[in-house]
Amino acid sequence: MYTILVCDDEPDIVSALCVYLREYRVLPSSGGAEALEILSREKADLVLLDLMMPGLDGLAVLRRIREIANIPVILLTAKAEDADKIVGLDAGADDYVTKPFSPTELLARVRAQLRRYTSLGASPRRSGTVTVGGLCLDRDAGVVTLYGEPVALTPTEFGILALLMESPGRIFSNREIYDRVWRGAGWSGLETSVPVHIRHLREKIEIDPAEPRYIKVVWGRGYRLDPGR
Repeated sequence: MYTILVCDDEPDIVSALCVYLREYRVLPSSGGAEALEILSREKADLVLLDLMMPGLDGLAVLRRIREIANIPVILLTAKAEDADKIVGLDAGADDYVTKPFSPTELLARVRAQLRRYTSLGASPRRSGTVTVGGLCLDRDAGVVTLYGEPVALTPTEFGILALLMESPGRIFSNREIYDRVWRGAGWSGLETSVPVHIRHLREKIEIDPAEPRYIKVVWGRGYRLDPGR
C-alpha cells in the first residue's frame, strides 16, 4: 500500500483528503514543520502539500524535501495565476491542483504520479540502457549518468528524459510530452508544466543550459533530443 503525506493548515481539507485517499495509507499533517518531522521518521511515496501556510510555507517545505528525496510532490494552491504555479514547479513540484478541486481530479493526479514514480517511466516502458553522447539512461535501475557521473532527477524529469532519449531526433509537442509522461492527468490549465520541467532538465544535464547540447526546442512544434553525430 502506498503512503501519502498530506499537509494543509486547514483541518477540514486534511479530513476531506483522508477520505478521498482512503485506498492509501495517509499521514496527516497540519503544518510545514510537522510534515518535515513526519518525513524524518516515515517513508512516504507522495506528498500533497498546501502552498500557502503560516510559518513554514509550502515552498520552504518543498525545497527541504528536494534536499533529501525525489518523491512526487503535488502542490495544493488556492491561487490560479500561472506565476504562482511556475514558482511551485521551479521549486521542484511535480504537479499542482488548484483549490477547490474535485476528488476525481485529485485522485487522477495522485495515481498518475504514483504510476510514474513506481515505474520511473514514460511510455511505452522499455528496458535496458540508452546512451546519447555523454548521457546514459538505465531504465531498469532508474539511473541517469552524465559522463559517468550520476544525475539526480525527479520521477517527472526522468520520465521526460526517457521519452526523448528513446526516440532521439523525434519532435514531441508539449501536449504529447504531457500526455505520455503524466499519463492519466488532465491537461487543462497545466500548459506551463512541460517547459518548466524541461528547463530543470537542462540545468542538470547541459554544460550551458542557454546553449543546450541535448534537449533542443523546435519553435512552434515542441522539443527533441539531439542525437548528435
